[in-house]
Amino acid sequence: MPFPKMLRVRQKFQRSAPMNIASALAEQFGALGILRTINPGARIAVTAGSRGITNIAQIIGSVVQLLKEAGAAPFIIPAMGSHGGATPEGQLALLADYHITETSLGVPIRASMDTTILGTTADGVAVHFSVEALNSDGIVVVNRIKPHTDFQGGSIASGMMKMIAIGLAKRNGAESLHAAAARLGHERVVTSAARVSLANAPILCAIGLVEDPYHQTAIVKVTRPETIEFEEAKLLNEARARMPKLPFDDIDLLIVDQIGKNISGTGMDTNIVGRGVQGYSSSLVPGEMPTPTIRRLFVRSLTPQSHGNAVGIGIADFTTTRMVNSINRNSTYINSLTAMTPQLSKIPMYFDTDRDVIQKAIGSLALPNDAPVRCIRIVDTLSLEEVYVSDAYASEIEGRSDLEALSVAEEMTFDADGNLAS
Repeated sequence: MPFPKMLRVRQKFQRSAPMNIASALAEQFGALGILRTINPGARIAVTAGSRGITNIAQIIGSVVQLLKEAGAAPFIIPAMGSHGGATPEGQLALLADYHITETSLGVPIRASMDTTILGTTADGVAVHFSVEALNSDGIVVVNRIKPHTDFQGGSIASGMMKMIAIGLAKRNGAESLHAAAARLGHERVVTSAARVSLANAPILCAIGLVEDPYHQTAIVKVTRPETIEFEEAKLLNEARARMPKLPFDDIDLLIVDQIGKNISGTGMDTNIVGRGVQGYSSSLVPGEMPTPTIRRLFVRSLTPQSHGNAVGIGIADFTTTRMVNSINRNSTYINSLTAMTPQLSKIPMYFDTDRDVIQKAIGSLALPNDAPVRCIRIVDTLSLEEVYVSDAYASEIEGRSDLEALSVAEEMTFDADGNLAS
């Protein structure tokens, strides 16, 4: 069966207004009077996670500068559970990829994995918390708010409450809470654990970030500890409204150029690809799968920022030999087992070249000889403004005001090694 011809398409999302992040933070810290509560020389911990958040180095740098001007002695603490192989060195390397280093920010980074137990939830779940953070005079929690990849609905997801409950709990707490969540539900466990931490840890404030469909900072919200849970629910609604998506719901083959921990906690966002962390169906029967319906999913490679952590590869149907060879099994397995999602680390069928994979994937679709292949190619699930789609969608593009064709349909281009051109 011949490969489909592909054309480049731009999705037209609503873009957020440009923001002066440093000024917005200074204004909100001032309005809330947070800096006036800080004593000279106070040791203030500022959290930094493992996600690829736009402007994160600038945001954390601005917070550090405000704290210094208030007379505090700020430091950075990695708040990323078991990521980075659950080692201080691995977590420091992740932060360095985002230009968060002691040299660039001019403050120490304390990456100890040691925790203590602050108490238990009403369900009897032990709540771990970073010793380094607990020994500070105040903690500033910084995280992006977005729909979670492991559970849907509710008033919290991936955001400030999760950073407090799981990120600052290091590997010990992340493992304990994920185990409890498997039995009791993620939102229930994260909410109850975060409430214990909020009641017992010196949290000064939290900063919630929301990005627009172009992966740009749309909202920066500083909030006091007592209103974190309430404000997160509002920010989550904003994040849901700004969530990008694939241009079409009926897809025979989705080609994803790269997955990685800097892209999503599950390598690729399950909200985008419609495949869950506890398994999925790739049925060919119409109506048997949730939308978007992706019958075959091909992952080409792993981002360098993942440092070999390939959690999420198990969502794919096909991959490449080079992808498999780039996997660090230790960091992948630690993260997957900590999150109680072994399915995410399963290695799918793989072949040496992209050409081989695409040929096998299309052949497995059992399409009639005259049926066009509905194929989409994306860089990753964060980068959805410009995508490639097959000419099977050409007639649908013409009737869509939110889509713009940027090229004519052309044959897929492969290099001398049989891999897709970048």
